[in-house]
Amino acid sequence: MSGDSAELTLTIGPPANGGSCVARHEGRVVFVRYALPGETVRARVTSDRGSYWTADTVEVLEPSADRLDSLCPIAGVDGAGCCDMAFATPEAVRGLKGAVVANQLARLGGYHWCDESEATAEPVGDGRATGWRTRVRLDTTADGRAGFHRFHSAELITDLRCAQLPDGMLDGIDAQTWPPGAHLHVVLDDDGRRHVVQSGPRVGRKATTRVVEGDYEAVQRVCDRTWRVPATAFWQAHRDATTLYSDLVADWAQLDTGQTAWDLYGGAGVFAAVLARAVGETGRVVTVDTSRGSSRAARAALADLDWVSVVTDSVRRGLAAQPDRADVAVLDPPRTGAGREVIDLLAAAGVPRVVHIGCEAASFARDIGLYRGHGYTVERLRVFDAFPLTHHVECVALLTRG
Repeated sequence: MSGDSAELTLTIGPPANGGSCVARHEGRVVFVRYALPGETVRARVTSDRGSYWTADTVEVLEPSADRLDSLCPIAGVDGAGCCDMAFATPEAVRGLKGAVVANQLARLGGYHWCDESEATAEPVGDGRATGWRTRVRLDTTADGRAGFHRFHSAELITDLRCAQLPDGMLDGIDAQTWPPGAHLHVVLDDDGRRHVVQSGPRVGRKATTRVVEGDYEAVQRVCDRTWRVPATAFWQAHRDATTLYSDLVADWAQLDTGQTAWDLYGGAGVFAAVLARAVGETGRVVTVDTSRGSSRAARAALADLDWVSVVTDSVRRGLAAQPDRADVAVLDPPRTGAGREVIDLLAAAGVPRVVHIGCEAASFARDIGLYRGHGYTVERLRVFDAFPLTHHVECVALLTRG
């Protein structure tokens, strides 16, 4: 049988990292999207990778009890890639995410978190699956319409009714014509104001940025502090995630007055703020990020905290420049994780306590394995469903070394 475009009848097995489930056809592994464990489906092969195929479900022959009508009207096999798990109950999706993290930790990190059958991700905030997102980026078609990408495709879907978004967040965006190749950044901030910023298209080495509505910076509040963060910069997408993670970092850091903390991949310095409060004026906090926009937001928001240093540089160079060891390091790297070089530097610096956050299960598990190779012990680990309706997950671990 040829690969691409073949249609197969498959019995679906356990979840895999990335939103697929595992099935087998004549001994070959098939990663099937839009399917749930235990289902029988008809699936169309989308790629032949030699040792395995990938496929999309085109018909469900025997559905799981966890399947429901899609909660997102634009997602699915022939739709947008925004809400790739919108066809399952939120409770079931949290279980699948937990199982994937447990599997990746065992395989890539050599660490047993819990049995896959018992693993689950925790809800964030009120746990609602829809209307949780406060920041979104859209791209534009050749004829100037805004849209969401299909899964792993340059093609855009110009129906903007993504279920992750609060009602009204994209009102009027589809009525405008935008420059082809532009990116649209839409933010609902903590004052309830909408900000629309167009970046690009790039012409040669120059890319324009234009404020279409609101301001370039959005107001964000965490605890008793206010940030003004560029619409184009990183901020947690889930409206309740930033406060949740800040509280967790404060609890797990266990800092005392006068100690030193590193906030690595620190963005706008949200974690630096809670670390600074813990160490007090006699302590020291260093927050490091490559983004100039995020660093500017951090300097402005933390200007009254003289014991906080904001460094705009790579984490590797920022670590190498530190004269003293930190008592605690907090890391919130991008999806690719921190990686060997950074974790080697942390271990060489003798940091005894690390709070590590990861938004991709395999990268997070690999990093946990790297820490363990340096003698760190996983003391606490929690998994959050910070991206409902999707396969994405947020993991937080506390690691210690005597």
